[in-house]
Amino acid sequence: MDPALLIPILALSIPIVAIWTKHQQKLAEMNIQTTAQATAEQAAQYASKVQQLEDRVQVLERIVTDKGYDVATQIEALRDQRRVDDEGTGVPLGTLNREKA
Repeated sequence: MDPALLIPILALSIPIVAIWTKHQQKLAEMNIQTTAQATAEQAAQYASKVQQLEDRVQVLERIVTDKGYDVATQIEALRDQRRVDDEGTGVPLGTLNREKA
């Protein structure tokens, strides 16, 4: 191959390679930016969820440590109410008011 022919080919290929390299760099920067935004959104969601869980734990700690609160009695009351609801026993509240009137 003639060296004189290589010079114009080389002269034309340098700008093409430079443009392609710059384009690849922009794509990489856009990818990094997109990943950073997604990560920031996830971090904000996790922080919000953690705050909600911490608030719930604080409420539960207050309930358990409150001296006037009887957890076992409350649990049993809920069980008794569930049993009444499941069995359909008990008197509906509406009929009590009509019988007294």
